[in-house]
Order: sequence, then structure tokens, then C-alpha cells
Amino acid sequence: MREALSIITTKGQVTIPIEIRELLRLRPHDKVAFVVEDRGTVRIRRTGSVVERTAGALKSNQAPASAKKLRQLAEEAIAQEAVERMGV
Repeated sequence: MREALSIITTKGQVTIPIEIRELLRLRPHDKVAFVVEDRGTVRIRRTGSVVERTAGALKSNQAPASAKKLRQLAEEAIAQEAVERMGV
């Protein structure tokens, strides 16, 4: 087991040592989670956004829609919702 030390600033901040950042592939603005386990042990792990964690989870046989097509679909959905709200 390796150990890396850091100092807590007066604001409660710590710098994650370079060895740990490299091991976890951390980059500036990445998010990390502190996981509290039994007996006062704390683990640090890299986290990501929901988009990062779920990217590619849904597969489709269809080709991606173009920006023009997506805009058209969005406009149609908005128009349909407006019609429904007006009760027409």
C-alpha cells in the first residue's frame, strides 16, 4: 500500500498529490467523491457527469438525426403542445 501526503489549508482544501491524480486520471475541473467506509477509512474516486456515465448506454440502428431534422422535430413538438394546451 502506498501513501501520499497533503496539507489541509485554512479553507479546508487539499491538493491531491500528482501520483494520485495520475492514477485516477484526474484533470482540472474533474469531480471526485470521498467514500466513507467502516472504521473511519475514506476512499477517493473519480466521478463524472450523468452524461459521461451513461454515454453509449442506449444503442440504435438508426443514423443520428441532423441538426436541421432535430430542430424540425422540436418545433413540431412545441406546436403540438401549444395546440393541446389551447384545447383545439
